[in-house]
Amino acid sequence: MTDIKATVRIMHPDIVLTETVAHDQSSKVRSVSDAGTDPSSGKFFYHVESSDFLQFEDGLRNDHTISDFDRVIETRDEKAIYSFEYTDEAKIFSPIISKANGVILDMENEGNAWIITVWMPERANLANLWDAAQRNDIDIELLRVNEYHSLGSTDAGLTDSQREALLVACQAGYFEEPRDVTLSEVAGDLDISQPAASGLLRRGIKRLIVSSLLDDSENPEQSAPPDD
Repeated sequence: MTDIKATVRIMHPDIVLTETVAHDQSSKVRSVSDAGTDPSSGKFFYHVESSDFLQFEDGLRNDHTISDFDRVIETRDEKAIYSFEYTDEAKIFSPIISKANGVILDMENEGNAWIITVWMPERANLANLWDAAQRNDIDIELLRVNEYHSLGSTDAGLTDSQREALLVACQAGYFEEPRDVTLSEVAGDLDISQPAASGLLRRGIKRLIVSSLLDDSENPEQSAPPDD
């Protein structure tokens, strides 16, 4: 099996937050990958940078993809974390990636386009991603793709248990928006406790990001022993 990391650019006016970032062109929005989405609440969390949060929030109020929002945390350096609730009109790309057997590693806006970095178990899954995007009238462009010889190897830093947890969670729909299963159900499938499952997923996603997005010189875990 040859795992890949692909970076794509997507565009569609109905993709969540597109109207908002067009309204506040100083804004930079990035998904919070470790945020625990509660399927019953439908809340989704993003890091936001903006020189004017009032303008950003004015855009949110007029964004047809956002039904509600809350500024959860604000720091002193023009950064904050927001929670959003989507409308039925919103296009969400993560389920499309999940159905193509992918996992989102990173997502941020580039103007009113979105740059998404995904992991997929093999290159052939890219064709499924393209077909799904076209069925949804989403413009998609491949920016780059890298291959890895199994994410379970030491090259990516994943342990066997982390890899198994990520694949089980992905196949069950844990990374969908909203999630198809709860963390407790993933833990049940793995026959481990919920805290143990949470730790495996969190460390596994971190190692995927470190191995995929950082150069060796930036990698803080190069000399660190593998955890479970």
